[in-house]
Amino acid sequence: MLETPAVLALWPEREDAVVHGRDAIAQFFAQSFQARSGEGVFEDWFRSGRYFSDGRLLIWEYPRETPKGDQTDIVESMDLENGQITHHRVYWGWVGFNKLHNAINKARQ
Repeated sequence: MLETPAVLALWPEREDAVVHGRDAIAQFFAQSFQARSGEGVFEDWFRSGRYFSDGRLLIWEYPRETPKGDQTDIVESMDLENGQITHHRVYWGWVGFNKLHNAINKARQ
């Protein structure tokens, strides 16, 4: 399961921002990167390399402030079972939210 408001930017007719199943998630990522390339939503993101994991939860951040300036700021959180991702959540910070909000509004027009 993938849960991110970016779903609404790609599929504005949806009522929720949750994608279920490997095939649907793969389709979401393929269409997202194709549709949003060049809009600054899915640029090459900087990470510090730090993360947290206790074997069942994995979390890392793409911070707003980077050595090259501001970027889309998100935190990714994954629930893991037997080495597999069972639930993937993406939380957007204020820079990312503004970009995502603009993309959602554009998609709904």
